[in-house]
Amino acid sequence: MELRTQRLLMREWKDEDVEPFARMNDDSRVTRYIARLADRIAIDTWINAQRHHFKRYGYGLWALEALDTAKCIGFCGLMKVPYVAHFTPAVEIAWRLHPNCWGRGYATEAAVAALAFGFQNLKLPQIVANAAVNNVESRRVMERIGMSHDPKDDFDHPLKSVDDPLRRQVLYRVSRRDWLPKAFALPS
Repeated sequence: MELRTQRLLMREWKDEDVEPFARMNDDSRVTRYIARLADRIAIDTWINAQRHHFKRYGYGLWALEALDTAKCIGFCGLMKVPYVAHFTPAVEIAWRLHPNCWGRGYATEAAVAALAFGFQNLKLPQIVANAAVNNVESRRVMERIGMSHDPKDDFDHPLKSVDDPLRRQVLYRVSRRDWLPKAFALPS
């Protein structure tokens, strides 16, 4: 399964994506608000988990390829939330881009395509997203793609230790009913 936007190809992972993803994972700007994968084995395991998610559910976190360079610049997509929280079971949208691609609207463009796929193809009733409280950049993307935040939904991430500064997370949501009428007004 592949998705195309004006500037991006959202596709399943290839072996040649491992190196650019590993470089991105080693950049402290990228991992400032998210967990860094510890080593090459963890990176391979993560990519294989994405491939397995696609096989099992028919969707997942797509590798993002810039059409003008044909290079992997990150990922965006949908996945089942892998832990128990007050809002689960749920499907979440997530993205991560190489810093050289920040500020170009790629995250928003890919996220809109992923939401459209989730609501139109998968008929999901709701999609969620979460981020560390201080991750203002990701929160802006969540708002641009039509998601809303209620502070009562914020939570302590169950997979993070009590002393982890990224433990406190904000939760954003958008329902299929609320998103579809607005979909054509969103930036492409």
